[in-house]
Amino acid sequence: MDASEDRNYEDFVRLFTHHEPKLRAFVRSLLPTWEDVDEVMQETSLVLWRKWSEFDPSTDFMKWGCVVARFEVLKHRRRKARDRHVFDPDLIEILAAEGADEVEALDARRKALDSCLQQLPENQRRLVMAAYAPGRTIKEIAAQAGKSATALYKTLNRVRTALLECVERSTRKEGLA
Repeated sequence: MDASEDRNYEDFVRLFTHHEPKLRAFVRSLLPTWEDVDEVMQETSLVLWRKWSEFDPSTDFMKWGCVVARFEVLKHRRRKARDRHVFDPDLIEILAAEGADEVEALDARRKALDSCLQQLPENQRRLVMAAYAPGRTIKEIAAQAGKSATALYKTLNRVRTALLECVERSTRKEGLA
């Protein structure tokens, strides 16, 4: 590969890996099983790569990816037409439209949560991050903070409520609630 091909490849991988979780959520909204989602995501990623040279960088990668994924879902559905658990094509179109809206709303809520987390006092932000860190238990965190587990749960509940209210205010302000 020459330098321009390396850069082209890197641009694709950067965009795809950034949008893959949202694209996977979109595909999941259209298919009944995780196995189907995995199969369609694999095909979708291959089609996106093959058509990468046709992608206009001034457009939205996620929307492009959703269009490709929707077609891959329809192809997958045709392949599994004998299976009685396959959605009707009209239903897939409705779910695809709603799924695209949901992906955008979820992304907006995730950004609002990030912003709201940054607005928390440092000690509350550290507490929330510790509570959701993998491999940590509430008992361990409480002991480290010099509190009982019950007291920590009450504190976390107040912080979560404040975060939820902040996210809802933020998304309402953006017209996404």
